[in-house]
Amino acid sequence: MTDISFSRRGLMLGGLSLAGLAACSPKAPAASGDLSTLTLRVATYRGNPENFFKEAGVGEPPYKLARTQFAGGNLIAEAINAKALDFGGMSEIPPIFVAGHPGNLVRIVSVLQGDVNNQVVLVPKGSPVQDFAQLKGKRIGYVKATTSHYILLRLLEKAGLTWADITPVALSPQDGLAAFQSGALDAWIIYGVIVYQAREAGARVLTTAQGILSGNYLITASQEALDDPTRLKAIGDYVQRYKRVFDWINADGVRWAQVRTAATGVKQAYYEQEFQERSSPSILGPISDAAIASQQAVADTFAAAKILPGAVQVKSLWDDRLTPFLK
Repeated sequence: MTDISFSRRGLMLGGLSLAGLAACSPKAPAASGDLSTLTLRVATYRGNPENFFKEAGVGEPPYKLARTQFAGGNLIAEAINAKALDFGGMSEIPPIFVAGHPGNLVRIVSVLQGDVNNQVVLVPKGSPVQDFAQLKGKRIGYVKATTSHYILLRLLEKAGLTWADITPVALSPQDGLAAFQSGALDAWIIYGVIVYQAREAGARVLTTAQGILSGNYLITASQEALDDPTRLKAIGDYVQRYKRVFDWINADGVRWAQVRTAATGVKQAYYEQEFQERSSPSILGPISDAAIASQQAVADTFAAAKILPGAVQVKSLWDDRLTPFLK
């Protein structure tokens, strides 16, 4: 099994590119139907479930795995289109931004229904703000082209405000934390375990993403990989194993926190709190008309805000070839 780490900043500092990644992890050929000669190229995130097959008691697959760690779903979508990846997970948003690209290979093959309570609007300790509308004229941090960006657009709409009514500040999560803790932001829209780090330091949750996000996190694959019968079989097997990891996670939040802490060094209490406060268990299942409609609504929101060059129809992104593996 091969493991490497990949972020846009890391690529820039190292003088690499997506083309370079593709050259470093070429798609290994396989004899027709022979999984033992195949290498499946899979995207991961730091501390995420796909890294814990062994801990969950999921056996090693009959093919090789080349796992690459990414900092965000947009980078995974780019890597799929650079023919450097076969499989990866992301929010509803990254596929929207590549949907209109000539030769786009990103296809949505499964849906993970998961937590939205760990995606929040934070205000600093002592802030008098009690309602999002009170942030008119204020500096609001967000992460561009992510669920954070979408939450900001929806909350502005709900409050009767426009983009011009605030000072939006696009920042990476780590840069956002530094800006928030220094007092440079009046509010910060952010997600993941970093939320609990900020809360421990005194930040207050103004609102969660309940009622804004669908909770759908998308499992994607390369169209080229799906068109290869042997690689499709491997992806189907991988998704079945992945589903068993979520069953293991849902059964014991403390155990899940312990193994993540051992792997990442992040305080176990943060992971336990995230699990305790989650909006729903994590359930991996097949694609559905409702999930397609949800992503279309997200695409329409970005198009209306003129963040996309035009309307995007998402239906062509969805592919049901993994459905037999998820029944």
